[in-house]
Amino acid sequence: MDEIYEKEIEIGPSVCDASGLLSYHDAFGLFMNAASAHADRLGIGIGDLTGKDLFWLTVKTRVEFTARPHMGQTVTVRTWPEAPEKVRGDRSYELERDGEVMIRGKTEWAVINTVTRRPALLNDIYPDSLSYSRPSACPGPYARIPEDFEENDRCFEHTVLSTDIDVGGHMNNTAYVRSVISSFSNAELRSLDIRRIDVIFRASCFEGDRLIFQKRARDGGVNIRVSRGGDTVLLMRMGAG
Repeated sequence: MDEIYEKEIEIGPSVCDASGLLSYHDAFGLFMNAASAHADRLGIGIGDLTGKDLFWLTVKTRVEFTARPHMGQTVTVRTWPEAPEKVRGDRSYELERDGEVMIRGKTEWAVINTVTRRPALLNDIYPDSLSYSRPSACPGPYARIPEDFEENDRCFEHTVLSTDIDVGGHMNNTAYVRSVISSFSNAELRSLDIRRIDVIFRASCFEGDRLIFQKRARDGGVNIRVSRGGDTVLLMRMGAG
């Protein structure tokens, strides 16, 4: 049983931002694609779980940027699951070039029964023969993001589009990150010197939903709240660490 999945890819122009570097949100996308490919290889991918009324759900994500690869460079994307808890488990990621890990991250996942809406036991999902010998790419806790936002922090609106929707019928996790990044100008993104992004997913959104963004500078970074009808659907932090 392959504990680790890795793939060599070229950074094409479609995943680069105005700086010619891999964009922040596409780093999330590369990691998600690797996780999906590895899950398929382990027999626990979306297609494998659909017939059992089960679906993978992202709970939290943390990504750390030491550097970002340039357009045209070849990198290795790597992922592996960490030993799960009862109903939640972390998956680690690395993006490496010439022996240097440029981006690392981890995501907390759960599996939801689409009929009962209750979480499944992860020990019943992961193969018995899978080992968990590799340490976490990002040891330590996920960020705690306070919800101390006010009405005058409101800065952006986004209506969920057809292109935001994934095979699960709701807004894709990476689409949230893309929409948040899109609410900043390139000058603002450069001034932030982003070294770490944390995302906490609270609720699913669907095509046509109207999302309200609020931003607040805090502790050398920016905290973001995305809400729908007054309820928080996502919290995100971008900053130096």
